[in-house]
Amino acid sequence: MNAPFNPSRTSHREPFIAFVCDETTAEALRPIAVELGWSPEKVNKGGLRNAVQTLSVSASPNVLFVDLSESGDPLNDINALAEVCEPGTIVIASGQVNDVRLYRDLVASGIHDYLLKPLNPDALRDTFAQAQASLNAPKQTETGSDVPHCAVAVIGTRGGCGASTIATSLAWLLSDKHVRTTALLDLDVHFGTGALALDLEPGRGLTDAIENPSRIDGLFIERAMVKASERLAVLSAEAPINAPVLTDGAAFYQLQEEMRSAYECTVVDLPRIMLVNHPHLITDIQVAVLVTELTLAAARDAIRILSWFKSNAPQTQVIVVANKVQPQAFLEISRKDFEGSIERKIDVLIPFEQKAAAQAAKLGKPLAEVGKSAKSLAPLGDLASRIIAITDSGERDDKSAKPAKGSKGSSLFDKIKVKMPSKAKK
Repeated sequence: MNAPFNPSRTSHREPFIAFVCDETTAEALRPIAVELGWSPEKVNKGGLRNAVQTLSVSASPNVLFVDLSESGDPLNDINALAEVCEPGTIVIASGQVNDVRLYRDLVASGIHDYLLKPLNPDALRDTFAQAQASLNAPKQTETGSDVPHCAVAVIGTRGGCGASTIATSLAWLLSDKHVRTTALLDLDVHFGTGALALDLEPGRGLTDAIENPSRIDGLFIERAMVKASERLAVLSAEAPINAPVLTDGAAFYQLQEEMRSAYECTVVDLPRIMLVNHPHLITDIQVAVLVTELTLAAARDAIRILSWFKSNAPQTQVIVVANKVQPQAFLEISRKDFEGSIERKIDVLIPFEQKAAAQAAKLGKPLAEVGKSAKSLAPLGDLASRIIAITDSGERDDKSAKPAKGSKGSSLFDKIKVKMPSKAKK
């Protein structure tokens, strides 16, 4: 609510509205509002409850004053206000509870300041002056880093191959090990697990963006992203399964654009159907991580997706990751035969670590974090380092894209030399 703000975007908003619980507070506010050039008629009765009802059907002001005196749970009520308050509004609250923990929690939730009643005129003037200074300040720009933005899409060849697990692990590695501010965008609107894998509530940001793409800007991103850590935030959803998503993909593309401005890295968990419905989402993606299993169906779809990238996004470097790889005896297709079928090498093999995967799910942590000391999961860290090297240098690394030996053949079954028991000669 108190994010860096561009006043040119708010010319249609009221400069100031207040919602108070008693006449004493109203009388303290009105003369100061007049001093600042604001209308004293904008001081309304009704407190926070009236604020939520009013702002749910009207535009938010630049500066909003709310009285929490009648609130039984101020922190939850402020969060309810945030649901109807547009990004960029500076919220100043007042109340009768003198508790430093409440003050810290309220400030952490996004309000600008919390003033104890009865209100002191000088304290009000100082707080409003700071609010105006924040509104008039130029939007902060990143000047300390010349590192190119890192944009990664993670795509699974088949459902259940672990693409979402790889996406959350990559996002964590980029933010923690490579110390980059990272956004994880989960575009599986109905069944996404990006927030769940990080033990977070997904919020309504993604569904709000789809319903009203015109609202998407830097301030919307600031409000909608759910923070997993200091440098990692996620935008995910759990939309009702009886509510189909009707969109041309403009919202998804605009979200990527805004994240590019706000974060150093973007990891997009991209359902493969998006390649069919919204191919433009790959336009600015530098690296696509194609996650697969060593199965016949996955080989078929890997061939098709690789062909799609060659035709539709030749600028994007594709890294093939074989996930949940089991011992040779349990494989449906050997690595050699799989590589022969897709006509290129597999870049990264990640073994099937059932215990680590189960522990990650229980703790609500990425697999890479839970298994950071396991040698078998070291390829995840190598994958993140390789992506950073590609995006920072701006150069392609296509060694693995060379056709594998024995790749000739017109049929998938011709390419995959499945060892079948031959009939004994009579």
